[in-house]
Amino acid sequence: MTAPDTSGQLAEQLLRLTRRLHRAQKRYLDPVGITPAQSRLLRTVAHYDRPPRMADLAQRLEVVPRAVTTLVDALEAGGSVRRVPDPSNRRVIRIELTDEGRRVLRKLREARRAAVEDLLAPLSAAQREQLGGLLDELMAGPGSAC
Repeated sequence: MTAPDTSGQLAEQLLRLTRRLHRAQKRYLDPVGITPAQSRLLRTVAHYDRPPRMADLAQRLEVVPRAVTTLVDALEAGGSVRRVPDPSNRRVIRIELTDEGRRVLRKLREARRAAVEDLLAPLSAAQREQLGGLLDELMAGPGSAC
């Protein structure tokens, strides 16, 4: 008799849980009228102290610059971001959140909280705290730079 593949089982559970979370978030994001990729870009822009360059966003999101252009185009059409010239180098374009973008971000945060709440509903407060601690350990472990 062979021993159970615990690591393989855990990997499968994590993948299934991640897919469930993505589906739940998509369900909550649909009424906001934004895709998960657009949501990620908006959140990333919001983390910068000053409007980032498109190249900064591509690097931070680990995507090709063309993907960022497509996302920015869609968000700009929706009024959530705008392209602004860099004050020190007019050849550089920066991406800035608009008031509409900040409003959408608030809705996104509410949608993400609701999706996570659905997912974590079966857990007690103590279990949630324990899960958070375990996830922190995993995130700080080897390969955490990935």
